[in-house]
Amino acid sequence: MALKQHRDDRARFDQQVDNSRSYVLPFIESTRAFGSGVNVLEIGCGEGGVLLPFAERGCYCVGVDLNPLRIDIANNFLDAQVQKGQMQFLFQNVYDQEFLAKFSGFFDLIILKDAIEHIPDQEKFIPYLKNFLKPQGQIFFGFPPWYMPFGGHQQVCHNKFASVLPYYHILPKGVYKGILKMFGESEPVITELLEIKDTQITIERFEKIVSASGLKLLNRQHFLINPIYKYKFGLKPRKQLGLISAIPYVRNFLTTCVYYTVGV
Repeated sequence: MALKQHRDDRARFDQQVDNSRSYVLPFIESTRAFGSGVNVLEIGCGEGGVLLPFAERGCYCVGVDLNPLRIDIANNFLDAQVQKGQMQFLFQNVYDQEFLAKFSGFFDLIILKDAIEHIPDQEKFIPYLKNFLKPQGQIFFGFPPWYMPFGGHQQVCHNKFASVLPYYHILPKGVYKGILKMFGESEPVITELLEIKDTQITIERFEKIVSASGLKLLNRQHFLINPIYKYKFGLKPRKQLGLISAIPYVRNFLTTCVYYTVGV
């Protein structure tokens, strides 16, 4: 059963704004200040709601997404900020030479909120991001570890049972696909979920890529209950126990979301 925010653009935007204002910005702010003169890029910006609290602080914000419909929505919802020259939203791939030439060494902060788990070849992508950072620039990552109960994003399923059944996304690909078909999911939904299975990322693999990329870990927070679940399921956000966070591999199964800030 798809949730309201999967069908309602305004609801999804409003949740992005509140989640960013209440959790994402305060987390990032623990390692750097925000205000006029700070340039922020969000990759996979969707409707642009995550960026609004940063714009409210006086930052110049750029959102980029590969879905042109979401870029249109962002330009509509944030028209006032766009017209003031405070924000811009682009339907573009960050690998494009035009994008790299325009924004090389331009940003103080890059945000990937619920995005890195959708991007292929993360070993190539994460170090590539350094091209866009100023000296002392930072990157924020927020993502659900693959092995957590709903790490496959199966909540987007239209079948109610399929959308709330935990952990079955970690089964072999053929078995997983067969179960989705059995539940009557459409081919577009199945394709989307199998693509996420292909681009899955765990806590350990993420930290290994960050280290190999020459990036420094500045801050991290693991959550037992993802802050976004406040809007999706009415659950109070809850940080993960330190003991669980310290146990490699096991923590992936019990941690629904992680926040990281890394720097050059």
